[in-house]
Amino acid sequence: MEKRALGKRGPEVSAIGVGAMSFSNMYGPTNEAESHAVLDTALELGVDHIDTANVYGMGMSENAIGSWLKARGTNPFTIATKAGITRDADGNRCYDNSGRHLEAELDASLKRMGLEMVDLFYIHRRDHSIPIEDVTETLAAMVRKGKIGAFGFSEIAPSSLRRAAAVHPVAAVQSEYSLATRAPELGLVQACAELGTALVAFSPVGRGLLTDTPPDEARVQDSGFLKSNPRFTGRNLRENLEITDRFRKLAAGMGTSAAALAIAWLLRQGDHVIPIPGTRSSAHLRELAAGADLALSDPDIKAIETVLPVGWCHGDRYSDAQWHGPERFS
Repeated sequence: MEKRALGKRGPEVSAIGVGAMSFSNMYGPTNEAESHAVLDTALELGVDHIDTANVYGMGMSENAIGSWLKARGTNPFTIATKAGITRDADGNRCYDNSGRHLEAELDASLKRMGLEMVDLFYIHRRDHSIPIEDVTETLAAMVRKGKIGAFGFSEIAPSSLRRAAAVHPVAAVQSEYSLATRAPELGLVQACAELGTALVAFSPVGRGLLTDTPPDEARVQDSGFLKSNPRFTGRNLRENLEITDRFRKLAAGMGTSAAALAIAWLLRQGDHVIPIPGTRSSAHLRELAAGADLALSDPDIKAIETVLPVGWCHGDRYSDAQWHGPERFS
């Protein structure tokens, strides 16, 4: 599989990775055996970048990765994890980017996965009480200690990236990016390319909308996240399914799956873009990975963007509650 740099100074990783939020129950019930099967398939396919976080299933995702690594006795993957999301004394979601909190959470993540260091460590959400320059200094110190190989930020604006990169090179920024979510093109794609920062794209198949088996109303109700997401409720879901039917027809006519075509389109948006689709299924991972082998022509890109033009998707990508934390920009 094609390799891409995980930041200007970072390692080369497979052009797509695995988003391990799916190793928790966020998008539906799963178990350790299913997660291990996905990791086995990733290894077979040459997919060597695994992305997780301490809050995915409150450690469930990291535990699944750790037990797989322990059983193999070796680590063939470049692993990323995140911290910074926590709860206050009243149980409300909040953010803590202090060095004390980040190191404690990192230590817990390393213990769950059985690792001495992690290749990439993200600030999952910004704590705006601490200047991003100070947070960057904290992360740079963690690199010097050998606890992390590199660092990045999740869901930040291009302006924040530039402030951080003025202090220390930022290996990666993670953001939702797909044919359904084009907002990163309003400056983030460009800033990452300019600064030598990888743009790690989560939800690259639109949380299932850009696949051959998109979520129906019954499946949405089984997902704690989707059932409150504007794109998957009521009329918005019905409109989005109808529109993406045209994309599925286009993919079939090109002899591929909708998911593979969505991945292939995203890979064409820049050599620094690295999609990390999540899945609970080995078969689906094979389908997603096939997108890395599709060579799309300019007419192919035009056909895709004619079927799914910018702004086609009905509903915001997050509900008001889900928007708590990500930085908006325009």
